[in-house]
Amino acid sequence: MQAEDMESSMESPNLEFEYGDTDALTAELSELYSYTEEPEFALNRDYFEEDFRSHAGGRRWTELTVDEQRVYVMRLLDALEVTDRDKRLKVARAILYLAQGVFDECDTEGDVLHWSRHNIFLLYDMGIFTALLELLSMEIDNNQACSSAVRKPAISLADSTELRVLLSIMYLMVETIRVQTEDDRPEWRAAREAFKTELSSPLYSGEPFALLLFTMVTKFCSMNAPHFPMKKVLLLLWKTLLFTLGGFQELQEMKVRYRERLNLPPLPEDSIKVVRAMRAASPPASAMELIEQQQQQKRGRRSRRSAFVDSLEGDSPFLKKQPLVKQDSLDTYNERDPFKNDDARDEEDDPEDTDSGIEGEVDPLDRDVIIQPPPPPPPLKPPTERVNFPKGLPWAPKVREKDIEHFLETSRNKFIGFTLGNDTETLVGLPRPIHESVKTLKQHKYVSIAEVQIKREEELQQCPLTLGEEEVEETPAEILYVGMLPNLSQYVIALLKLLLAAAPTSKAKTDSINILADVLPEEMPITVLQSMKLGIDVNRHKEIIVKAISALLLLLLKHFKLNHIYQFEIVSQHLVFANCIPLILKFFNQNIMSYISAKNSICVLDFPHCVVHEMPELTAESLEAGDSNQFCWRNLFSCINLLRILNKLTKWKHSRTMMLVVFKSAPILKRALKVKQAMMQLYVLKLLKIQTKYLGRQWRKSNMKTMSAIYQKVRHRLNDDWAYGNDIDARPWDFQAEECALRESIERFSSRRYDKNKNGDFTPVDNCLQSVLGQRVELPEDFHYSYEMWLEREVFSQPIQWEGLLQDPKH
Repeated sequence: MQAEDMESSMESPNLEFEYGDTDALTAELSELYSYTEEPEFALNRDYFEEDFRSHAGGRRWTELTVDEQRVYVMRLLDALEVTDRDKRLKVARAILYLAQGVFDECDTEGDVLHWSRHNIFLLYDMGIFTALLELLSMEIDNNQACSSAVRKPAISLADSTELRVLLSIMYLMVETIRVQTEDDRPEWRAAREAFKTELSSPLYSGEPFALLLFTMVTKFCSMNAPHFPMKKVLLLLWKTLLFTLGGFQELQEMKVRYRERLNLPPLPEDSIKVVRAMRAASPPASAMELIEQQQQQKRGRRSRRSAFVDSLEGDSPFLKKQPLVKQDSLDTYNERDPFKNDDARDEEDDPEDTDSGIEGEVDPLDRDVIIQPPPPPPPLKPPTERVNFPKGLPWAPKVREKDIEHFLETSRNKFIGFTLGNDTETLVGLPRPIHESVKTLKQHKYVSIAEVQIKREEELQQCPLTLGEEEVEETPAEILYVGMLPNLSQYVIALLKLLLAAAPTSKAKTDSINILADVLPEEMPITVLQSMKLGIDVNRHKEIIVKAISALLLLLLKHFKLNHIYQFEIVSQHLVFANCIPLILKFFNQNIMSYISAKNSICVLDFPHCVVHEMPELTAESLEAGDSNQFCWRNLFSCINLLRILNKLTKWKHSRTMMLVVFKSAPILKRALKVKQAMMQLYVLKLLKIQTKYLGRQWRKSNMKTMSAIYQKVRHRLNDDWAYGNDIDARPWDFQAEECALRESIERFSSRRYDKNKNGDFTPVDNCLQSVLGQRVELPEDFHYSYEMWLEREVFSQPIQWEGLLQDPKH
C-alpha cells in the first residue's frame, strides 16, 4: 500500500470547477479594469461630485428620488453633446461613476453592486447607450488620434483614455443588464429584452453593434490604431455576443426546439448535465513516479505477498482499507495494473519521434496478485467496503446513417458479392447475426440537424426552380453572419493574431502587435514592488484576452453550426487556413498545471473590493503569495474553450485529424490530462481518440491507461475502429481533395443564399419589345456628349453580315 499512498500524494488534486458561460459577476466586472487604472476610480468620483454638488444642494445620490435622478441623468446627457473634448470626458467619467455604483456612498460590495444595477437600468432607460455609441464611432474615426498613436515610439494608458471610459460604461451596461436576477422588476425584464433586440438588430449604421467592435479589432491588428484598448473591446464583444446569441444553456434549448421543428427524435441526453456529473480521473503516471514505485515494490514485495495470503484468511488489514482504493483512476482496475509500466514515461520529456515506453519488470507472483480481484468480504462486514465500479457508460452510443450503409455494403460484398447502394432496409441473403447487428445499429441511429441541413441544401442546388426560394429566418445569428461574411477572413485572422500575442508560449517579437497599450502606465515602475505589480498586471491582462477570444470563437462556432452547418464550415475553414490548429497546440505545449494554477491577481486591488475597503500596504511577499484559490478560473475556462474549439475543427475531418498527428499533438495532449478536471479531460480524450488509429500499435500498447480512459469517458460510435486501426493502410486519404470539396460546397451555399446576382441563369427573360424599349435606363450624366461618337464607332462603321447571323445562330 506504500507505493499507492506515495503516488496519491504526488498527484494533482481534484479541481472543484464548474464550467459555465462566465465566472461570477464580481469577477467579470473586476477583469474589466487593469490594476494600473486604479487611480481613475477616484478621478471618476471627483468629477461626478464636482458637478453633482452644484445640482443636488448637499444631498447624496442615494437620497434622491427616481425622478430627481432622471433629471440629473438628462442633464449629463445634454452635457455629452458639447464640442469641448475635455468637458465631454469629464461628463463621461461622471456617468462611469454612476455605472460603477456610486461606491463612495456605499459601505459594502453588495451595496455597490445594488446601486450599480439600479443606475445602469436608469441610464439605459434615459438613452445613454445610444449617445455613447455615437461618441465611440467618433473616437474610432478620429484619424488625428490614430496617426499620432502610430508615430509614438511607446503607447501608454493615457493614449486611450476616452475610449477606455466609453467602453467601460458600455461593458458595465451590457454585462449588468445581461445577467438576470430573481428580484428584477418587471420594467427591468422588459428593458433587458429591448436591449437584447437592439444590440442584435442592424440598427447601428445598418449593422449589429458587434460588427462595430469587430471593425475595431481588425483596425487595431492592421496597425492603423495601436492605441485601441483591445482587452476592453474583446470583453465587450464577447459579452455582446453572449447576450444577443445566448449561452450554452440557451444553445441546448434551441437545439431541442430545432429538432422538434425538423421532426427529429429528441436528444438522447442533456450533454451539459452529463459532463457536470462526470468525475475527474487520475492522470497517467510519469517516469519519476514509476521509478519510485518500482523501488517501493521491490522493497515491499514480501510484505505484499504476505498481505495477500492474510487476505485469503479473511483477517487482513487489506480488506479493511478497501474503500481507500482509488475509484477515479484512468483504468478500470487498481492503479497497480499489468499495464501500469507500459504507460510510464515522463510527460515533460515524452519523445515525439519514438514510441518506446519505459518498461518495468513485474514479478509473476505479483502479476497474479494484481490481476485477481480481491475476494468478497465476509457477509458480516458492511457492504460499503466493496469496490464500486461504474455501472454504465456516461453517454448513449450513436450511429450515423453513413455507418449503417458502410456496414451493410461490407456485409453484402462479403456474403452476396454485390451491393445495393444506399439501401439500408433490404437484408435478403445476409445471415441472422447481420440482421441483429443492423437492428442494434438502427436502435442507436442519430440524425443530426447538420445532416438534415446538408440534405436540404443538396435538394435546393439540384432543383432551384421547383423548390422555389428558401425562407431564411432572421435570427440574431443569421443577421450577424450576413454582416460578418464580406470580411470574415479578416476578423478570424485578427482574433488569432491577438490570441497568439497573448499566449504565454509566444516569444516577444519586434514586429508583433502590442496588446499592452491599455495596461502600461505613462511612467514605468522604479521600485521592485511596482515592477512586481506591473508584471502581475501584464500577465493577468494576457490571460483575460485569451479568455475573451476563446469564449468568443467557441460561441461563434456553436451558434453558426446550429443556424446552418455551412456557416460553421466556412468559419472553421478560415480558422484552419489561418493556422488555428497549430496555434492551440502551441498554447498547450507549456506546463499546463502552472498555467491553470497561476496566481496573477491581487485580490485587494480587484473591483469592487478596492473602492469599498481600506487599501492595505502591499509588500513583495503578499504579491508573491497571490490568492488562496486552488486554480485560476479564467485559465481553466480558457483551456476548456480552446480544447472544444479544436474538437469542433477536427471532428469528422480526416485531413484535420492528420494535422494533429503531423504536429505530434499526442504528447502535448497527454500532459493536459494531468489537470484533474472532468470536462477538460473529456475534451483531451476526444482529441486523442480521433487520432489513436493513426499513432501506431506501439503507442496504443504503451498508453493503455489513456485507452481505458477513452473507453470510459468518450461517447461510443458502435462500429468505429478507433482502438485498432486495422484498415488504415488500405485507405488512401486525399486530404487536399477533402478540403477542396468542402470549399466547393460552401461556395455553392454562399452563392445561392447570399449572392445578389443569384440564379442568374434562371432569371426570367422579358421577350416583349414594347416593355423592353419602355424601360427607363439610368444613363451617366456625360452620356449625351459622347453618344454620337459611340454610335458612329460601334454601329455605323461596323459591317454587319446578316446572312451569316441567320445561317449560324451561335453568332
